[in-house]
Amino acid sequence: MAAEESRLKQRNHKNSIFKEGGRGFKSDTTPMRQEEEDDLLEEEEVGVARPVQIVVADEEEHSFLLQEEALERLLLQEEVQDLHVVVVSVAGAFRKGKSFLLDFMLRFMYKQSSGSWVGGEEEPLTGFTWRGGCERETTGILAWSEVFVVEKPDGCRVAVLLIDTQGAFDSQSTIKDCATLFALSTMTSSVQVYNLSQNVQEDDLQHLQLFTEYGRLAMEEVYEKPFQTLMFLIRDWSYPYEHPYGLEGGRSFLEKRLQVKQNQHEELQNVRKHIHSCFTNIGCFLLPHPGLKVATNPHFDGRLRDIDEDFKKELVNLVPTLLSPENLVEKEIGGVKITCRDLLHYFKAYMKIYQGEELPHPKSMLQATAEANNLAAVAGAKDLYNKSMEQVCGGDKPYISPTELERRHVELRQVSVRHFRSVKKMGGEEFCRRYQEQLEAELDEAYANFGKHNDGKNIFYAARTPATLFAVMFVMYVVSLVTGFVGISSVATLCNLVMGVALTALCVWAYVKYSGEFREVGGIIDQVAETLWEQV
Repeated sequence: MAAEESRLKQRNHKNSIFKEGGRGFKSDTTPMRQEEEDDLLEEEEVGVARPVQIVVADEEEHSFLLQEEALERLLLQEEVQDLHVVVVSVAGAFRKGKSFLLDFMLRFMYKQSSGSWVGGEEEPLTGFTWRGGCERETTGILAWSEVFVVEKPDGCRVAVLLIDTQGAFDSQSTIKDCATLFALSTMTSSVQVYNLSQNVQEDDLQHLQLFTEYGRLAMEEVYEKPFQTLMFLIRDWSYPYEHPYGLEGGRSFLEKRLQVKQNQHEELQNVRKHIHSCFTNIGCFLLPHPGLKVATNPHFDGRLRDIDEDFKKELVNLVPTLLSPENLVEKEIGGVKITCRDLLHYFKAYMKIYQGEELPHPKSMLQATAEANNLAAVAGAKDLYNKSMEQVCGGDKPYISPTELERRHVELRQVSVRHFRSVKKMGGEEFCRRYQEQLEAELDEAYANFGKHNDGKNIFYAARTPATLFAVMFVMYVVSLVTGFVGISSVATLCNLVMGVALTALCVWAYVKYSGEFREVGGIIDQVAETLWEQV
């Protein structure tokens, strides 16, 4: 209830804050989830800036839909559509304060011309919807409805777009959902802020590796470094005595954390090499905890009086590092700066790729390990079966009767399945049963091949085709003599023709077996001869 009161205060206060920006934006009629419509109902007035949903998450289907009309209204505004675009996106785990941070960025963008942009002590924090608590707030991808036009020190004007991304690893999102959103925001942003809590752990780097690789797969052309600036933002940093708050402390900390050492395990080295290979610039900023009032007070609405001084001091340094005119990074793809109009086309192209089935589906570490574990068990069991069958009817073994071969197959199949079940595997009984069924199907296929190989050792089976053709020629010869003797010349001629065809087929078959050429023709002759043998 208190959280709802806080959001109501934000909505009531928002008109006074964002009408100062002076540019305004028409309301978005794109369909969104009902609860998001309720949250934004009071804001949807002409001239009031607000968050706009540009990628909608379908939680039931675990898919995403691009809101093209909303994105077109953003990027095709006459004053910005042909300007080079700067896209600053914040991504990371859910409930780590991404939207809270973005609202301070909005204050900077609206008030950067004044002396103090951070705001008054009693001014509630408004902009992207945020709240305290343990449940997620943002879903999909949102952009601020006002694209800011900023003049850089060199005199050129650029468009600045701020993007908020759904938090990763909540209870309703799959690994594929998280990878898709993180990859999409990384591919479309010029500065990706990777929002982390307290430290950079190894799993944070592994997830970053997975998500960026998923993004690189979706790009039609892979450049030497496909992405631009990555900023590690470490929230609630508790070790300023080792690495001080701010950019310099973050730089020394990140150098140590991403250092590739000779004595490191290969897996750890590969993670760090991958991250370095993906981004042109990598930075880090250490941000202190905002204070207990922020973390525990359900009525907190972003007023500066409730935030610790250390946090406010470092916040004043952080936001200009990302958004001051001299630090803006324009979006580039393939080394070419792109405009707002171009960004719209790239968004559409990337979303089409992620909506298709061309890309592999990212998996959790447990699922990937369980699959590898079960596949290794299948390979081991199949290898045991093949070696045992080689002892029964291998290349140097004599012909064995089909009945005996089938009996041995059944025995060895059971042994192989028991071996598979005895191997310790991850994933649970139901997950492993799928791989057992796969093993049984592969063993039956291997048995069919062993059966054909065994049949080839039977001299009578190998002689079936020439014997059949000789029999056809003999019968046709006898019938030709008899019908010719009694004066039925038409039948005799037909028999002579069939006899000639059989002789030709025999000669061709003999050449195929001798030379190994035209095997398809030899196969057809074998098939016809086998049919005659079985039918006649």
